Amino acid sequence: MSHIWSRIPRYIRYIFMQTLYLFGFLVVFRLIFFFFFFSSTIRESGIIAKAWYLGLKFDMRLALIIMIPVALIAVVARDRLFGTGALRRINFWYFFIIYLLLTLFYVIDLGHYSYLGIRLEPSVTRFLASGERATNARMMWESYPVVWGLLGMVVLMTFIRFSYRSIYRRYAGKEGTPVRPWGYAGWVVLMVVLFGAGIYGNFAYFPLRWSQAMFTRDNAVTSLALNPVLHFAANFNLQADTFDEAATRKYYPYIAGYLGVEQPDAKTLKFSRSVPGDASKPKQNIIIVMMESVGASMTSMFGNPMQATPNLQQLADQGVLYENFYVPAMSTARTVFGVTTGLPDVVRVKTASRNPAIVDQRVVMDQFEGYEKYYLLGGNTNWANIRAVFTNNVEGLQIFEEGYFKAPKADVWGVADYDLITEADEIFKKAHDSKKPFVAFLQTADNHEPYTTTSGAGDFKKLTSREIDARQLKASGFVNIDQFNALRYLDYNIGHLMKLAKQSGYLDNTIFVFFGDHSARLDAYQFMPIPEFEMATYVTHVPCIVYNPRTLAPQRVQRAGSLLDVYPTVAGMVGMPYTNYTLGRDLTDTTGAAQRFAFIQYVRGGGTYMGAINGQYLYEVDSKTGHTGLYDLKADALKNVAQQNPGLARDMDNLTRGFYESARYLMFNNKK
Repeated sequence: MSHIWSRIPRYIRYIFMQTLYLFGFLVVFRLIFFFFFFSSTIRESGIIAKAWYLGLKFDMRLALIIMIPVALIAVVARDRLFGTGALRRINFWYFFIIYLLLTLFYVIDLGHYSYLGIRLEPSVTRFLASGERATNARMMWESYPVVWGLLGMVVLMTFIRFSYRSIYRRYAGKEGTPVRPWGYAGWVVLMVVLFGAGIYGNFAYFPLRWSQAMFTRDNAVTSLALNPVLHFAANFNLQADTFDEAATRKYYPYIAGYLGVEQPDAKTLKFSRSVPGDASKPKQNIIIVMMESVGASMTSMFGNPMQATPNLQQLADQGVLYENFYVPAMSTARTVFGVTTGLPDVVRVKTASRNPAIVDQRVVMDQFEGYEKYYLLGGNTNWANIRAVFTNNVEGLQIFEEGYFKAPKADVWGVADYDLITEADEIFKKAHDSKKPFVAFLQTADNHEPYTTTSGAGDFKKLTSREIDARQLKASGFVNIDQFNALRYLDYNIGHLMKLAKQSGYLDNTIFVFFGDHSARLDAYQFMPIPEFEMATYVTHVPCIVYNPRTLAPQRVQRAGSLLDVYPTVAGMVGMPYTNYTLGRDLTDTTGAAQRFAFIQYVRGGGTYMGAINGQYLYEVDSKTGHTGLYDLKADALKNVAQQNPGLARDMDNLTRGFYESARYLMFNNKK
């Protein structure tokens, strides 16, 4: 065998060894992902093995593509590859740059997966937006071991540099093998065939495609089967966001009927609905609390075994809990835009709040006549250009942000939630004592990396790994104990808010709305009634509690609700007349309750989906392929039953696409 190997021209052997080493480098990162980041409910060894098989083929494809320039130089220069300083330097610099870029990409990809549970995609560029880079960089600094990571990368690059140089010097030190022209041609043809076959990657009439990695509905399995670099390149899309007026008109009758538009007109695309006031209802205060990274499955109300949210549980028991409440997407910026405007953020790459052409909107919050209007955030509202969403659309809004509060900053996200709530209470009490009703949007942030917690009033204590059941923690879906403690801390602060409201006298005269902006990234869990982890819809399923001890009786509501519905709901509860120009509905309006759905967007298995969901059905559309599915959540939630229910599938397809096209249109055509 060694005799045959030695008869191969050394420049061919060199290409083979460098390719093999590069492939091994990629496999090492795949092993890191598998052992430290992979979490799935699927345990069948055959499925995991198939994901590995596909992933290794993608890794080989990437290695071969990267090696093409070096291979071309080698077959042209032949033994001269090892005889000139210029070609040696080209070799060394090329490999150094390639390995450095790959290392950076894989490290970022693993961090992205740890944070969001999906492979790196082009939308990550939103974190590089002007005015946000410093904040996001600080978040990374406080959340991750950046120094140790950089040191590790330096050590890795030192070893890699030594290795690829050693491979070069090994073959540079060998004697060249004389090859006749026909022999040279044969070796070149063989190398081209091997490279072509490896890049083609399939024993079939079509090449290896990213869609083959999506052979299950499990996001983790798909992520294991993909190569993150090739996945990123395949999804790179710089197409500008716009709207399709023809498509909006096509689906307008369905969405207009669903919303109850008065005098619908497909020519003018009228979406507005006027709601008269009700003077008999008390003008109560409104405090809307957005809870950072709180999914339904994380909370006590939905049966999470760790029972981390006793205060929220108490509010749910004494108030109104919407059990099928959804946000349109897994993104804080998208959630803030959606709740404020009543439009799901459906932009492709960044977020609507970062687009100057979109932030100008007619919103319900602006129509609270006679109310003080507050937005409170422990950090800076320049984040994601959120300031423009509020100040551009809500007249008379008072913003309380970083720089206003007396408490010191706790981390990159500003003052701690405990301090934010403590000082917010002073603002609420002052308005209450002055007999001025107010509507306030209070945004928490500590349930987010770096998971900063304080002792609060001195009685909050982080639990250690010795004080909890590790198996129960894993079964609950929490990624680690820091994530669990951060949720406990958020719940503690919700309890703190309610104590202050009672002490300050505005509890009984205030409607409180608590909702999660999206779920945190979780590990696999199976305790929910439907397999929402496998469906990947768990990221948009959040708790929503409406609480007022004076006017609301305890209730658990099954009908679907959406983030878009928050302001129309509270406006109706206080009898405020308003015109709704967008896509939200009053949650208390039971007209057509059985037909209520929430529009959602989510990522599963590398694919991006939009859908309509309620307690009974999920209808989804693959945004890339156009493939659709209808799932009965009361039966087998993973089985497509569209063929058995063609009428329902057609109606839900029209509604889903109607929501999407209407949102695209209104983002650009709902200006004041």
